[in-house]
Amino acid sequence: MGMGRVFRGSSKPSSSSASSSSPSVTTSASLTETVNGSHQFKITGYSLSKGLGVGKYIASDTFMVGGYDWAIYFYPDGKSIEDNSAYVSLFIALASEGTDVRALFELTLLDQSGKERHKVHSHFGRTLESGPYTLKYRGSMWGYKRFFKRTALETSDYLKDDCLSVHCSVGVVRSRTEGPKIYSIAVPTSNIGQHFGQLLESGKGTDVNFEVDGEIFAAHKLVLAARSPVFRAQLFGPMKDRNALCIKVEDMEAPVFKALLHFIYWDDLPDMQMLTGLNSKWASTLMAQHLLAAADRYGLERLRLVCEVQLCHDIAINTVATTLALAEQHHCFQLKAVCLKFVVLPENLRAVMQTDGFEHLKESCPSVLTELLEYVVKIGEHSITACRHGNEAMLDGSDVNGRRMKQRI
Repeated sequence: MGMGRVFRGSSKPSSSSASSSSPSVTTSASLTETVNGSHQFKITGYSLSKGLGVGKYIASDTFMVGGYDWAIYFYPDGKSIEDNSAYVSLFIALASEGTDVRALFELTLLDQSGKERHKVHSHFGRTLESGPYTLKYRGSMWGYKRFFKRTALETSDYLKDDCLSVHCSVGVVRSRTEGPKIYSIAVPTSNIGQHFGQLLESGKGTDVNFEVDGEIFAAHKLVLAARSPVFRAQLFGPMKDRNALCIKVEDMEAPVFKALLHFIYWDDLPDMQMLTGLNSKWASTLMAQHLLAAADRYGLERLRLVCEVQLCHDIAINTVATTLALAEQHHCFQLKAVCLKFVVLPENLRAVMQTDGFEHLKESCPSVLTELLEYVVKIGEHSITACRHGNEAMLDGSDVNGRRMKQRI
């Protein structure tokens, strides 16, 4: 192999050529990211699958992530003869043609008791010494020969009504190089919401009125039907309201319905303080609570989630109990979890119990109090449980590369 020579000399660019043009500089960037997807696999009749034989599996339907097909393989009698059917095995396999496919994986056996103590083995969210796992060819697998001891599985909360539920996430690693763009045409953001909002404000073409708490609101049937399945059934369904030209809305305040219409047309929340006429943060929180109930009533899922996000941001001692009751009544599980975590903090619990909202919570949702107590106990036991599960991972699981994976609760 030859070595390049280094020439030393006094030759330099002339001053005239150096000043006539600047050096040309180009740039490029390499971007590596994951294309993520997931699949839920329900295994019914678990007891009937026993005795299938070591090395024989039950497969999920194939699902596509990152341009490749994948499948979950469950071995009820285990994958290895040396384990003598003492363990069940769980793997994720590449089910389409591909070579050196690099990916991150997560296999989760779902706790079906509601305690959310799932058995999780994951590449996501952690630094791996050797990076993502590489699948060499179709049929290559990642997973655990000793995923769970059978005797422990069959007496656990993971098995319910002779069924197991497995959730798998796959993140296919993709790399690409980006060079300078040869075009620079700016495309404005979508303004369809502004157009519909202006249509509502103009009042042109309205064909239905709503009477809410003594106020009349005019709207367009087609817009309402396009945005809400409840309005669609009410205005165009077989059981449509006979008095469809003026519909009376019960159990809702006028500002809340006005905010609801604003979101339907604008796809955004109005200024809450301006709408209520109250210059207070709590006015916005109260409106978000009422809007959440209205969103659930009319099947506006995006509005419901927007309200959940705002209520999470506004969580406080004097509002959390009312928000918790709403989350329970309207099946907002993420918001409910945030509220429970806030309430059980030692510095918050006593103060929350003194609020009027807590009295309302006791009357309207007594079952939540039981969950609250269980949550307090679970927080106390969390460190012990985490330690026990961590030890199980060391004894029970390793991927096919021999890496040890800890469990998460």
